[in-house]
Amino acid sequence: MTKKERVGRTAPHEGTTPAPSGARHVVAYNWPMYVAGSAATVAGALLGRRRPVAWAGAAAAGWWLGASLLASHLVYDRSPLHGWGWLEAVLPEGPGRHLVVSAGLDEASAPLRTRHPSRPQTVADLYDALPATESSLRRARRRVPARPGSIPARADRLPGGDGSYDTVIAPFAVHELRADADREALFTECARVLRPGGALVLVEHCRNVANVVSYGPGAWHFMPRSEWLRLAALSGLDVVEERRIAGLVTVFVLRASGGAG
Repeated sequence: MTKKERVGRTAPHEGTTPAPSGARHVVAYNWPMYVAGSAATVAGALLGRRRPVAWAGAAAAGWWLGASLLASHLVYDRSPLHGWGWLEAVLPEGPGRHLVVSAGLDEASAPLRTRHPSRPQTVADLYDALPATESSLRRARRRVPARPGSIPARADRLPGGDGSYDTVIAPFAVHELRADADREALFTECARVLRPGGALVLVEHCRNVANVVSYGPGAWHFMPRSEWLRLAALSGLDVVEERRIAGLVTVFVLRASGGAG
C-alpha cells in the first residue's frame, strides 16, 4: 500500500470523520446476529449429546461465526477497499465531477475528496428516505454521522440536473433499497444525472457462493449479480468492467451511452 493510499484510508476530513469500519465495527453494527449465532452454537453443542442432529446446527452456526469474522477482516481491514486506490484502475480518467450516493454509512466521500481534491463532489444521502431502516444501519449511522453538506435525497430524485456528473459512485448503498421499484428508480436517476459516457461505479457484496459460504444467512441481505445486470439493462447503462476486491466485494463500472467514456 502506498503512502497516498494509507492517507486515503485513515485521514479524517475536517477532523470529524472516524476511521473506516473494520471487522470489529461490523460486529458492533450487527451484534444481535452474533449473539444469536453464539447462542445457537452453544445450545447445539449441548443438545447434541442427546440429539445428534443438533451437532449439525451447532457446526453451521460456529462456521458462520468464524467465517463471517474472517471475511469481514479480510475485506474491511486487510484489502485496499477503503483506500480507494483501486478506483484509478477502473476509472483511469478519474472521477471528475462526481456524486457519492450513501444510504446512511458514508465512508467514501472523505477519502475520495482527499485523493481528488480538485474534483467537485456532491454527496446524496438516502438515509432519511429509506422505507425501513434496519437496526444495524442505525448503529452505523450513530458512529459515522452524515457528511457536512450532504444533500438528503430519494431513490427517485437525486441532486443535479440531467448530465450533471462525470461519475456516480454508490458504495454499499443500493442494496439498502429493498423494493424493486426503488432500486429501479435509483438506477434511472443515475442514468439521468450522468453525462453521455459517464460512469456509475457500483460497489456491492453479491449474493453468490463465496458470500453465502462466508456470511451464511446474512448473505440474503445482498442482491444477486443478476439483479445488478437487470437494473443496468433497464436504465440503459452498459456494464464495461467488473472486478472483485478480496474475492467478496464486486465493483461494477456501468457507462451511460452517447460518449467515448
